[in-house]
Amino acid sequence: MNKTIGMVGSAVNALTVLGFAICLLIHFPFGYYFVCILLALSFLCMIGAFDSECTEKNKTAGRVALVMAGVYATLILIVYYTQCTTVQNESLTPEISRVLDYKYLGLVFNLDILGYGIMALSTFFIGLTIQVKNKVDKALKILLLGHGLFFPGCLIMPMTGMFLGHEGSSSSGGVIALEIWCLYFLPIGILSVLHFRSSAQE
Repeated sequence: MNKTIGMVGSAVNALTVLGFAICLLIHFPFGYYFVCILLALSFLCMIGAFDSECTEKNKTAGRVALVMAGVYATLILIVYYTQCTTVQNESLTPEISRVLDYKYLGLVFNLDILGYGIMALSTFFIGLTIQVKNKVDKALKILLLGHGLFFPGCLIMPMTGMFLGHEGSSSSGGVIALEIWCLYFLPIGILSVLHFRSSAQE
């Protein structure tokens, strides 16, 4: 069961990253808001399956990664469920829109950036637990650990106010940055599927 959840979660994760990249390219905001909800839920399943593989020696790192995944998922679900419901369906005053609407790069945008920073921490700690048995595991471990480098920037950049007055993910620079992230993270989902499939066959 653990391996099955890991494989399914990882596969859905890879598909949602791909869907996110496509929605960005065609500028379909509701689409990438919605797939980010699925991305967060599938990420929880993926990290939970990795945590189930932890030995006594790396159990603490696995539990930290799982807790961080929960924090990330909570923040992201709040951000994108708000976009898909309240922002999408209600007539908001300009003042409330600046707080709740992602495109204004206000509170929910900052929570989103923080969420993905916490996700980076989660991947770093789970990367510490990966026991390398083959080339797939080695590549997966490197990518997971490397993804942890996103955390400092995600934590600090919103504090500087550098995003104020910009168009965020709708600008060409924002789209390019997010597409680069997709290119980095997509292999993590694919390699995770291969990892769990190989583990299930042992």
